[in-house]
Order: sequence, then C-alpha cells, then structure tokens
Amino acid sequence: MRIVLGADHGGYELKEAIRKHLEAQGFEVKDMGTYSTDSVDYPKYGFAVGDAILKGEADLGIAICGTGQGISMAANKMPGIRAALCTETFSARMAREHNNANVLTLGGRVTGTGLALDIVDIFLKTEFSGGRHALRVNLISNIERGEEI
Repeated sequence: MRIVLGADHGGYELKEAIRKHLEAQGFEVKDMGTYSTDSVDYPKYGFAVGDAILKGEADLGIAICGTGQGISMAANKMPGIRAALCTETFSARMAREHNNANVLTLGGRVTGTGLALDIVDIFLKTEFSGGRHALRVNLISNIERGEEI
C-alpha cells in the first residue's frame, strides 16, 4: 500500500514518527513535507496529500497540523477527498469502514505519538464495507459535483 504524508510545522514531529513507523512495516511512503518546524501554511500540505491521492500516486493519505482541524478542512475542499479527523481508534475504524475516508488527519499538538500510531494502524488496516455505506459515500460525491440528490 502506498501512503502519502503531509504536515505543517505543528504536525512535523508526529509526521516523522508516523513515517518511520510506516517504513518499518514495509509501506511505501511519499512525504510531501514539511521538513522542519519552521512555520508554514497548513492548507498547502492538505492539498498536496489530496492531490497525490487524486493523481493515483498514493492509496491513502495522512495529513497533520497542530489540531488536525485546519488541514482536514483544506483536504476536504478537494472533490474526491474524504478526510477524517480522528482522535481515537473507533473513529478511525468507522471512517474507513463506513465513510471510505481516504485521508486521516491528526493533531500533532493534541494526540500523543502512541495513540496516533494506533489510530494510523487501525485506519490503514480497515477496509470499506460498501453496501448501504457506498450509497451514502456516493451522495457525498454527487454533492461535490454539484448534482442534486
């Protein structure tokens, strides 16, 4: 599985821990930056993660800012991206299983590394269940394209 990572300065340290964790498990990781704790604009990294998924360069993405809120909002502006801010493992499982989320967002200043790695593992190993949930995810896609329900 190919994973794309992106973070602003508030998520840099957690991104680095996640990158090492994923590489140790044999995942192919594409790191879109940032590469330091110098202040940067989080939307650029949310867009970079989403763009890599939309271009087929990655299967799933992980985007991190200080709280996870801003980078989630940025990524969700991209049609076809379903970013989910998860603060515990149950939400990570449901985001994949029921919502077919393709981007996990995390808060580097609010979620500890141990919990974040557990959230990442659950997110990546959970499959979309389809069925009635596929109909609902398709409704999201239809609204994104400006179609009526």
